[in-house]
Amino acid sequence: MFRYYNNKQESKTVKAKLALIATALLTSTAALAITPSEHALTLAKDTIIVDGHIDVPYRINDQWEDVSKATDGGDFDYPRAVKGGLNAPFMSIYIPASYEASGGSVLLANKLIDSMEALVGRAPDKFALAHSVADVEKAFAEGKIALPMGMENGTPIEGSLDNLRHFYERGIRYITLAHSQANHISDSSYDLRRKWNGLSDFGKKLVVEMNNIGIMVDISHVSDDAFYQAVEISKAPMIASHSSIRQFTPGFERNMNDDMIKKLAENGGVIMINFGSSFVSKQARQWNDQFSNKMEEKDLSWSDPNAESFSKQYRQNNPYPYASLKLVLDHIDHVRDLVGIEHIGIGSDYDGVGDSLPQNLKDVSTYPNLVQGLLDRGYSDADIRKILSGNLLRVWREVEAYAATH
Repeated sequence: MFRYYNNKQESKTVKAKLALIATALLTSTAALAITPSEHALTLAKDTIIVDGHIDVPYRINDQWEDVSKATDGGDFDYPRAVKGGLNAPFMSIYIPASYEASGGSVLLANKLIDSMEALVGRAPDKFALAHSVADVEKAFAEGKIALPMGMENGTPIEGSLDNLRHFYERGIRYITLAHSQANHISDSSYDLRRKWNGLSDFGKKLVVEMNNIGIMVDISHVSDDAFYQAVEISKAPMIASHSSIRQFTPGFERNMNDDMIKKLAENGGVIMINFGSSFVSKQARQWNDQFSNKMEEKDLSWSDPNAESFSKQYRQNNPYPYASLKLVLDHIDHVRDLVGIEHIGIGSDYDGVGDSLPQNLKDVSTYPNLVQGLLDRGYSDADIRKILSGNLLRVWREVEAYAATH
């Protein structure tokens, strides 16, 4: 599976086509594997690990696999999650941007939520739905993997606060306001058309009501103007569920610049670092841009039967420049040095970025490698626990507390 990112569009619909070729296209410069210490393994196992964004629901809707067991594909399944210490992944209820025009987004969102309920029903000894911080902590105490849910793309709200309340009741605890195109709520960082110059009038009302009802506002994917408007409106801390640092990827609006990170910190929020190579590496972004340009030159789209063979040949001739764990750690260092340890989380985008993950962070079994890297850089156990879950759980509690009084 692979997802190409550029400033014009972002597609998750090409995953099935590219799954066939992804494993055959490894670079010849693979980094040496990391062997985490017993300390790192214990820290990962004994700490709640919250990952802000994992695309399991759309993955298994696209091509069903029983992730309660070991799977051949994807980045997540139960055995690998246990190995990595992952116990609170936010399941992404992802709605493609095309649904804004086509309709059917409410049906798809409910279907994806149903699939997570069905997963818990198949394996109640392994998984538990989590609608609150208390649910996450209860599942952890019982040795289960908690499954909180976030909605990626607010299109299913369809301009109705009744829909917002419906999805809250179904367990949605954050909403990414837009995705790869502007919707009725917000402009998108990927969409050159700035329909609203930030948030729509409804989008501004929605942020207020999300605060009031207890749904975290997620500003990953939105335009810069939309971010600044949301952070001014929101009375509760916000999150960037799967974004990284723009300084490392100049011109990539999907990531956050330093001023935005400072504003998010003033709001009490958390930026959750995306692992995808094109989010953390300038070289990977350049590769993506060059590939997209070549596709345009040849007038190819992913609906073209020649697109897959072109992609395969292109990657053979131009090996993909996978990022390193070191570079992911550099992003974490940058946020720590800029605004402090209290505003960092992890939002890997596993099952969403396909064959673009950094060396040593290839799937959910590899969180101990991240922990080891942090230990090697001198992070304390207490600070690592904040990054792994403490900061996000603090935000979630504050959002719950605000809603309880409004």
